[in-house]
Amino acid sequence: MTDVLIYGGGGVGLGIASCLLTAEARVDIIAREETVASLRANGLVRTGLFGDFHAGAETFACHASLDQCRTGPYDFVLVCTKSFDSTAAATDLAAHRDKLGAEVKIVLLQNGWGNAELFCGYFEPQRVYSGRVITGFQRHRPHEVEITVHADAIELGTLFSGDVAALEPLCRAIEQGGIPCERTDNVGKDLWAKMLYNCALNPLGAVLRVPYGVLAEQETTRQLMDEIVAEVFAVMEAAGYTTHWPTARDFLDVFYARLVPDTAEHESSMLQDITAGKRTEIDALNGAVMDLADRHALDVPHNRAVYNLVRFLESREA
Repeated sequence: MTDVLIYGGGGVGLGIASCLLTAEARVDIIAREETVASLRANGLVRTGLFGDFHAGAETFACHASLDQCRTGPYDFVLVCTKSFDSTAAATDLAAHRDKLGAEVKIVLLQNGWGNAELFCGYFEPQRVYSGRVITGFQRHRPHEVEITVHADAIELGTLFSGDVAALEPLCRAIEQGGIPCERTDNVGKDLWAKMLYNCALNPLGAVLRVPYGVLAEQETTRQLMDEIVAEVFAVMEAAGYTTHWPTARDFLDVFYARLVPDTAEHESSMLQDITAGKRTEIDALNGAVMDLADRHALDVPHNRAVYNLVRFLESREA
C-alpha cells in the first residue's frame, strides 16, 4: 500500500487525495483547521471531470499540524501549498523529518519556478521531485473540490539526480483514481511550458477578470501575451533551460490552437485569489521571470507591467 502525506488541503491537495483514496492508498492530510473540521465531519467530496467521488472521514486522517500526525514512514509527501508558502512548508517538514521516514520522497505539486531549489536547502536533492499539474481544481466548500478543466496528464520527475522510477507507484495510484499521470525525464521542460502558459494567462485574466478564452479573442490581449511569452522564453534560454518548443513562436502556435481552446472557460486561480482578497502566486510566476531576467541583464517590461498591476489589485482587495 502506498503511504502518502498531503501537505496542503486546497483544491490540488484534495483533488489528488481523492485519486489516492480511490486507489486505496493510505492518506494523511495536513490542512487548515477549518478544512480539517469539515473533512472530519463530511469526508472528502470530488465532483466534475473524471466523475464524482466521496470518501468517508474514516478512510483517511487529517490534522492541522504535523505535531498531531502519526509517525510514518511515508513513501511520499506531496506539497500542495501555494508557492509563497514554500519556505514555511519546507521548514515545517524538515523539523518533523523523523516522522516522515528516511526514504521519503518530497513531490512538489505547485505553480511557478524556484520551489525545488528552495526545498533543496532543507532536503537532499535526490529526494526532491517536481510535478507539472495543468488540471483545474476549484474548492467550493472546505471538504469539496470540483475538477473544472483538464489539459494534459500530470507529469512527475526530478530536476536533480533522483530516481524517476521511484515515482511509479505514485503515478499508478493517481491514474487509478481517475486523473492521467506519468513519470518523465523532462519535467524541467514541462515546468517551463507551464510557466509560458501561466505567465501569459494568469495575470491578464486576473487584471481583466475574464476567463482564458476571452484573452485570445482580441488582438490587443493577444499582442500582450505574445510579448510576455517572448520575454519568458528569452529568460528561460539565458538561464540555461529549455522546453518542448524551439522558439517562442512555435509555442504560441500550439498555445492559440490547442492550449487556450482546451481551457477557454477556465478562470485563473490568480483571479480567484484576487476576488477572495487573498495573496496571489505572482512572485513565483512573472516575478520569478523578473528575478531571472535581472540575473542575466535582460529587460522584461511586459512581465513587469502585469506583475505591478496584480500587485496593485492585491493591495486594493486585501
